[in-house]
Amino acid sequence: MTERRRVVITGIGAVTPIGIGREALWNGIQAQRSAVRAVTRFDPSIYHSRIAAEIDFDVADFIEARRARRLDRFGHFTVASARLAIEDAELDLAHEDRERIGATLGTALGGSGFAEEQLYIFKEQGIKSVAATLATNVFGGAASCNVAIEFGVQGPNSTNAMSCASGTMGVGEGFRQIRDGYADVMLCGGVEAPLSLLCFGAFAIIRAMSTRNDDPQHASRPFDRDRDGFVMGEGASILVLEEYDRARARGAHIYGEVLGYAFCNDAHHMTAPRPDGSQAARAMRGALKDAHIEPHEIGYVNAHGSSTPLNDPTETRAIKDVFGEHAAKLQVSSTKAYYGHALGASGAIEAAICALSLERDWLPPTLNLETAAEGCDLDYIPGSGRTAHVDYILTNSFGFGGINAALVLGRV
Repeated sequence: MTERRRVVITGIGAVTPIGIGREALWNGIQAQRSAVRAVTRFDPSIYHSRIAAEIDFDVADFIEARRARRLDRFGHFTVASARLAIEDAELDLAHEDRERIGATLGTALGGSGFAEEQLYIFKEQGIKSVAATLATNVFGGAASCNVAIEFGVQGPNSTNAMSCASGTMGVGEGFRQIRDGYADVMLCGGVEAPLSLLCFGAFAIIRAMSTRNDDPQHASRPFDRDRDGFVMGEGASILVLEEYDRARARGAHIYGEVLGYAFCNDAHHMTAPRPDGSQAARAMRGALKDAHIEPHEIGYVNAHGSSTPLNDPTETRAIKDVFGEHAAKLQVSSTKAYYGHALGASGAIEAAICALSLERDWLPPTLNLETAAEGCDLDYIPGSGRTAHVDYILTNSFGFGGINAALVLGRV
């Protein structure tokens, strides 16, 4: 196709530590409280870090019992968030051309937590006690395929595994499918269920996580001088993306428009960002170019802001490089202190928050930011949130392997 089709957000489905569902997510953001607490899903006493952002979740609210038994926690989050998004968009799938509806999702670890549980069962009880669904729950494409099977959508389908950028990439790839004419509706986002003993431990071993165990709610501190690592979270966010004219014709509620997307790689290090931030900046520039938006038109950046010593100043450097003099006027915040870093789900949760911020003229703060760290000298909206009418938002996600991804959203 030579003509790019417009793509809008018409549904939001969120399963997060601060709220389940669109309104609960937004109420959690406005409450300006962190959901981080002592880990209860397993005994973390062997690790220096013993805190996380857990979700109080009842699968029976979303999936019938027989189907739920065939899925792991990762699958439960996936199906629940997709169902919430479809309901929010008021899509009547019984009367849709399901070959024109697809799913593109992202995850860092997928069903690894379930595989870990089954390994313990195998070692203690033998192979006959291992779940028959092990293979189908841990394979890479389980997330998007579970959405397809649950809701009968037969269009483009993929799940990427690009670490902490994968949720943003899920949204970006869904955007491209509609923009370029391969689908009319896409269910896209990210899902993560990493709170198991060894998955959690993999990050504890490399000392990437905060050890502020005595003060969990203040442990995640993006851009703050006293940050000491990220706090792991779990969750999911799936957005309904829809071709603009189709959405208008059916009277759909539109939260905002996806305007641009880009991603690239640092080609530098598996766990450390490229120090000069050049490729992070390149991803932002690529998304702006794709959106046909000039840097000075962006009113707010939802930063990756992971609360790690290396990421925060590097991202700040990249933002200043992209936005130049406008960086001094730019409003920036990281929302990870609310719900932890849910790895592959984080970018999709943040895309949902950005869409709601556009619609509701309110920008969330960077919780726990008291004194900005050296090299972190932007307007990070500290303290409480801010009433603000912005027309364009950029959101960043960076991950292991040097992956960088950015989205530009706009007001319709």
